[in-house]
Amino acid sequence: MNKLVTVTGAEGFIGSHLVEALVRSGVRVRAMVLYNSFNSWGWLDQLPPDVLENVDVVMGDVRDPVSVRECMRDAEVVYHLAALIAIPYSYQAPHSYVQTNVVGTLNVLEAARDLHTPRIIHTSTSEVYGTARQVPIHESHPLQAQSPYAASKVGADKLAESYHLSFGLPVVTLRPFNTYGPRQSARAVIPTIISQIAARAPVVKVGSLTPTRDFNYVSDTARSFLAVGNAEAAAVVGRTFNTGTGVEVSVGELIGAIADVMGRQVEIQQEPQRLRPDASEVMRLVSNSSELRRVTGWQPEYPLRSGLERTSTWFLDGSNLAHYRTGMYVV
Repeated sequence: MNKLVTVTGAEGFIGSHLVEALVRSGVRVRAMVLYNSFNSWGWLDQLPPDVLENVDVVMGDVRDPVSVRECMRDAEVVYHLAALIAIPYSYQAPHSYVQTNVVGTLNVLEAARDLHTPRIIHTSTSEVYGTARQVPIHESHPLQAQSPYAASKVGADKLAESYHLSFGLPVVTLRPFNTYGPRQSARAVIPTIISQIAARAPVVKVGSLTPTRDFNYVSDTARSFLAVGNAEAAAVVGRTFNTGTGVEVSVGELIGAIADVMGRQVEIQQEPQRLRPDASEVMRLVSNSSELRRVTGWQPEYPLRSGLERTSTWFLDGSNLAHYRTGMYVV
């Protein structure tokens, strides 16, 4: 446990799984958690004791350059995941997305430049591509921001790119497609469906059924972070890598798959409040992750059905389901 890495956004869904994977791989983690007066560590509170004993939790805020710098000091790798990610809320509070996603990323890049951090893994999102012009989507696909959230992430991605080109900062950008699994917020489609079925809701309420996505189980996403964090610098620094399965599934097909896995018959109801504005909806997202596979050897291990089985089992545990307000629409 001599190697120290920092993870921003460590208390979140992907962040908590990444922290656990990093510790299991033999490194010590400094986990940056958004300050709150409840002293809550988010999903880190659910990690096993043998993992947490190798995690130094630091309360801070990526919007504050001083706390960012202190949390990154002496880290050999910084995994930057802290972000506001809910697309519907970005319509309501776009300023907060710029402050967290753009300014927060700027603070990470500036600290890395001052501290001479050996490697920074910046987290992007497939939403920056917008509705695909061709599938599967290669990293060279044009960036099309169809929501304030996507625009803030394009801004953050371009800042990371510019710091590499301007200052030689050793940045790698990882662009996950739709990640799912235990501990995910119900603002995402898979936990929205599973949590309603697990709570035995008489009707499963959803948004549009036609968009297609590439669903990647969270353990596979976490391993892709480790893959680019551990790869030879010459192979990955200054580059952007997609991480996904390459399998395209519509929301309608997904509901059927989940119902089958959970052994339930479901009635579906579309709610207008769950729909994006027409021009803002991203209709197709399917990953071409051939570059990540070629350079690092990463491969997804969990096909969709296997991942859905593991995810639904977690939600069917009453102590886990209790974290969710299944009768409410989560923005």
